[in-house]
Amino acid sequence: MTRFQPLNNVEHKDLKIITERSARYGDDVWYVPTFPTEFRQVQRHYPIFFVRHSKTGEVMAVALLGLEKGENLFLTDEGWDASYIPLNILRQPLLVGYQEQQDYGETVREPVVSVDMDSPRVSEQEGESLFLEHGGNSDYLEHMSGMLKLLLEGSHRAKAFYELLDEYGLLESFVLDAQLDDGSEHRLSGFHAIREEGVRKLNAEQLKDLNDRGYLEAIYMAIASQSHLADLMERKNWNLRLGTVSQDDELVSDATG
Repeated sequence: MTRFQPLNNVEHKDLKIITERSARYGDDVWYVPTFPTEFRQVQRHYPIFFVRHSKTGEVMAVALLGLEKGENLFLTDEGWDASYIPLNILRQPLLVGYQEQQDYGETVREPVVSVDMDSPRVSEQEGESLFLEHGGNSDYLEHMSGMLKLLLEGSHRAKAFYELLDEYGLLESFVLDAQLDDGSEHRLSGFHAIREEGVRKLNAEQLKDLNDRGYLEAIYMAIASQSHLADLMERKNWNLRLGTVSQDDELVSDATG
């Protein structure tokens, strides 16, 4: 369940946010949305793939954190096992909402920082305070507001990037079949990757267009990140060896399911 409320320093004056990384706080997700201007940081640890909405066909980039639903292979008893955590994880349970306001007689939608009051991260006893004692924003809230601004700008700019990937035929679906160390079979499907052959066949005008828009770097970042898929398999096998993952004889993980 989610219950979003626009933040204000009266109703939410005592609100705190728990920043510990744990499955009990909702971090047990197997992929998280990302965007091209975050690819440079994300590709250091996570494979970057793409998912397509089953009804609208819209594309979204994601950082893969696990190999099945509810699995985040970067979560340990000590927290998050990577030096960079995607922004769409860090911003929880805050997000950008919209409020209707009157501007010279016209109704406009203005972005506002909102909070999911049903999130297990929301507390009045522990965590980072959102507001100061006398009503001003805390340093934590200022930092999070800046992060949300980056996310909003990144998601808006990403749409044109995804449209060009489609226009130039640079996305292809893939299926990964792998055998884990315990002998079980694992199939990963429902994701799309950058088609390297398609990139090599782009003409000079198309390459210049992508480069001028700053998209060419993002494409190669996404391609390079795919090598981390093997790292995820190794993390999965390591957990199996430790006995922390129960595995059926055959597991099919589909991003569209």
